[in-house]
Amino acid sequence: MNYWLMKSEPDVYSWDDLVRDKKTVWEGVRNYQARNNLKAMKKGDLAFFYHSNEGKAIVGIAKIVKEHYPDPTDNEWSVVDISPDKKLKTPITLAQIKSDKRLTDMALVRVSRLSVQPVKKEEFDMVIALSEGK
Repeated sequence: MNYWLMKSEPDVYSWDDLVRDKKTVWEGVRNYQARNNLKAMKKGDLAFFYHSNEGKAIVGIAKIVKEHYPDPTDNEWSVVDISPDKKLKTPITLAQIKSDKRLTDMALVRVSRLSVQPVKKEEFDMVIALSEGK
C-alpha cells in the first residue's frame, strides 16, 4: 500500500463535501508531477485530505477506489476516484508539521505547492499519532 496527500481548497471542495458525496472524481490536476502521482495510485491506497489556502491542515483520510483513467475533459491528464475513509480526530496543521523535526522531509514541507504528493508510511503514521494526541 502507498500513501498520498491530496490538496483541495475547502471553499471549492471540502472534506465535508467528500463525506456528503461518498465518492468523487479527483479532477483538475494540471501539473505533470502531480499527474504522475495520480497514475501511481493503486486501488486501496490511502491519501491525506488536506485543506489548502484556508485552514492549511490535514483533516481526513481518503481511499483510492478507482485507479487512474483519462480525465473526461482532457485525455492528456488523469483522474482517480476517491471516497472518505475517516476524519482525523484532530486536524493537523501545516504549522504543526513544519515544527515537528521528524516531518522536515515530508513533501508537504519540501514541495509545498504540489497538489498530489507521496507520503512515506512513517510520516503517515506520525501524522495519525499526532492527530490522536500520541
